Order: sequence, then structure tokens, then C-alpha cells
Amino acid sequence: MARRDYYHDTNAPAANSIAIAVSAFIQDEQGRILMIRRTDNDYYAIPGGQLELGETLTQAAVREVREETGIECEVTGLIGIYSNPNHVIAYDDGEVRQEFSICFRAKPLGGEMRTSSESKEVHCVDVDSLPSLGIHPSIRLRLEHALENSSMPFYS
Repeated sequence: MARRDYYHDTNAPAANSIAIAVSAFIQDEQGRILMIRRTDNDYYAIPGGQLELGETLTQAAVREVREETGIECEVTGLIGIYSNPNHVIAYDDGEVRQEFSICFRAKPLGGEMRTSSESKEVHCVDVDSLPSLGIHPSIRLRLEHALENSSMPFYS
């Protein structure tokens, strides 16, 4: 399904739904960040997606990482809760979703990197190369908060 992100855009359509989403910030032993290149908007992002009925938030994060990257992980902490009403995502079916996402810190446990229907590329990215990548501002914010390594989670 095609989507368009509106971020602090006065021309954005009004939200008509909200869904719980999760994402996971994972670094390898060299400090590189596990990232995907999304198939729906071509941006680089940390793995994540929507909570499904019958699962916990951490189970959803682990599942999304596995589905999008092939990597098994374990959630180790909370980076933040993001609920910016000025970030909406419009889908081609008419849904306009307000952002609501919980970002976790996780550690890799194994698996083999592979792409999926949601990820056309999967990489471990050096922190120094983040500025040169096409990353949505909402994901850049999560990356900044994760790299600060604060003992307190972000919330909005």
C-alpha cells in the first residue's frame, strides 16, 4: 500500500485513525545500526511496524525486526514514545493515521540479514554515514534519542 508522510505540513490531511506501532534500534558489536530501506517510501529507517492483536509491544518489535531484516533480537530498553499529531501518514485507501510509535532498544541474537516485502535493502550503517542517508525526520529523531543513550525515555 502506498503512503505519504506529512511532517509539520500545513497542507496535511486531517488524521482519521491512530494505530500502535513499534520500532527497534539495534547496534552490532562495531556500533553500526541495523537499518532497512523501505519499499513504500524509499526512506532508510530502523525496523518497525504495527502491533498485532494478541501480542505484547516487545513481541511486536521482535517480530517486525525478524520480518523486515531476518535478524532475531531481544528488547533491552525503551528509547521513547512518539505521538506527534503534526506527523500524519496518508495511505492510498483513504486512511490518514496520526503517528503513535514506541521505540525500543534491542540487541541482536542471530539470524541472517535478508530483505522482505517491506525492506528492499537491509544494512548495518555506521553512525557517521547517517547524515548522508535519506531518513524521515521522525526516524532521525529516534536515532538521535537512541544515540544520546539517556537513562530516561523520550515522550511526547
